Amino acid sequence: MTLLSAAVRRRTPRLLHEPNFRRYWWAQTISLFGDQISLLALPLVAILVANAGPAEMGLLTAAGLIPSLMFSLLAGAWADRKPYKRHIMIVADLGRAAAVLAIPVLYAVGALSMPQLYVVAFVVGALSVLFEVCRTTLFVSLVGKEDYIPANALINGSRALSFVGGPSVAGPLVQLLSAPVALLADAVSYLYSGWLLGRTKAVEPPPSTTPGLAIGEGLRFYAREPVLRAMLVASTVLNLFNYMFSALIVLYAVSYLHITPGVLGLVIGAASVGALIGAAVSNRLANRIGVGPALIVGYVLFPAPLVLMPMAYGASVPVAVAVFLVAEFISGLGVMILDIVGGSVQTAVVPDELRARIAGAHRTVNYGIRPIGAVLGGAVGAAIGVVPTLWIATVGGVISVLFLLPSPIPRLRRL
Repeated sequence: MTLLSAAVRRRTPRLLHEPNFRRYWWAQTISLFGDQISLLALPLVAILVANAGPAEMGLLTAAGLIPSLMFSLLAGAWADRKPYKRHIMIVADLGRAAAVLAIPVLYAVGALSMPQLYVVAFVVGALSVLFEVCRTTLFVSLVGKEDYIPANALINGSRALSFVGGPSVAGPLVQLLSAPVALLADAVSYLYSGWLLGRTKAVEPPPSTTPGLAIGEGLRFYAREPVLRAMLVASTVLNLFNYMFSALIVLYAVSYLHITPGVLGLVIGAASVGALIGAAVSNRLANRIGVGPALIVGYVLFPAPLVLMPMAYGASVPVAVAVFLVAEFISGLGVMILDIVGGSVQTAVVPDELRARIAGAHRTVNYGIRPIGAVLGGAVGAAIGVVPTLWIATVGGVISVLFLLPSPIPRLRRL
């Protein structure tokens, strides 16, 4: 081993020295980058190709999210009884790649329309439900409890990097090649993720032997567990308002503030440096002030800066871009702390035999509220205007932290 390689190895996080976790991490990293490209490219397809308005944008966002409400409980109960969750994740990756590939193909033959975008978003959302209810089981098969926060920090660090790199690539790709063609990158990312997961070896916990599907067991566990119950209520309120915001923010930036797609992608990517910092400091923050207080910090820092965005209405493009940079930077910092600490708390509390069902219950409530928020955002935006709706959404998101305060979370110091 050369001195250079030895120095690199010493600076590389310990978990990345383990081949199977490294493959899992790379699979997540590549897929997250592709998802970030689609997160900007898909609404731009709707706006620039299909001439979508506020109501259509709300429906498109909802189409990708409503499978969480429809299928999460059933998918979690079904997956808990299967011995190899990794195989299910690979099938979901391949299916999502095929669905996303349909958009540039339809565009090439001149047959792309909003109904087809709704169908693709729904299929990708349904397969994502199947993937996500299995992911935690594979995670605990590769990581010990003492490493939950560092491992989640690595994965969410990749997510933060995808916030920087994905939109920064997506915006120019859309301008150079068109929005539908830019989606090819997401399809390739799913294929690569599936290939890496196929090479990942893990001894998974034994499947559940509970008679029947026991679909409601995940919800009953949430009802009994005060920490998880408070987190679920707070995150559900936050997601309701955040997805009202998400359904309209691209339309607002492009059509109201006149920010071009290329600049918007670069702004979101550059501002997401805050997410990288959040991923880097989350473990240190939790160790210093405690797991619960760190989680509360995340719940404040994520939604509060977004209030700045509706303030930018009527400003010049340079001022609007600067406001977006500041808001996204601080919000990205907060969401990383929230996701890393909150995900680690949930992973530590949940028993192995219930992991997929708990994930299904979480997605049913927490993700199920998202299409409601998206449709509500589109409908309210069409009724009273985009800017007033953004005010409602941003202020509403800030109140979510209040639901954590009466719970044991402010006193929680360790996992």
